[in-house]
Amino acid sequence: MARNATGTGNGGSGTAVPERLLAEATRLFAERGYDRTSVQEIVEAAGVTKGALYHYFGSKDDLLHEIYGRVLRLQTERLDAIAARDTDVADRLAEAAVDVVVTSIENLDDTKIFFRSMHQLAPEKQKAVRAERRRYHEMFRTLIEEGQRDGHFRPELRPDLVVDFFFGSVHHLGIWYHADGPLSADQVAAEFADLLLHSVRRP
Repeated sequence: MARNATGTGNGGSGTAVPERLLAEATRLFAERGYDRTSVQEIVEAAGVTKGALYHYFGSKDDLLHEIYGRVLRLQTERLDAIAARDTDVADRLAEAAVDVVVTSIENLDDTKIFFRSMHQLAPEKQKAVRAERRRYHEMFRTLIEEGQRDGHFRPELRPDLVVDFFFGSVHHLGIWYHADGPLSADQVAAEFADLLLHSVRRP
């Protein structure tokens, strides 16, 4: 994982070195693929030395882990805040659905790279990522269970299946969504949330 140190890089750039390394790694992984991108190509693109990369990241797969990890941390923080609000559970579930779609689209390269290359992470990193994703999905499931207890959502639904079905659609965004397509991120998010709410509400 990235260390918490900050700094500026060579060439007078004001962007912190870890962010520059992550930005260039993301670009190169998206263009060439993780396995076809070398550490040397990343550091040259970022304008730093290999020593700088290894100061902030322990290895190339630490970069891959962090590319996805930063998106998941953002989504988890936002879901924590949404779930804690004192509002109707249906409103919170809809807001959570919108948020995960929008943040996934805003970071589409990150998620596409990760799902395409996750198998290349070291086993302990794969395990850590699965645990982090499981916690996020469990928070989502808790909202559905709350709605069932309160009588707002259909009691016969299996919350785990609802979560798997919804996130299967979210993870598929990288296959078909294009920024220059007919729908904005907000429009896709609104329709996804509407479909989710219609599927879980009591008739």
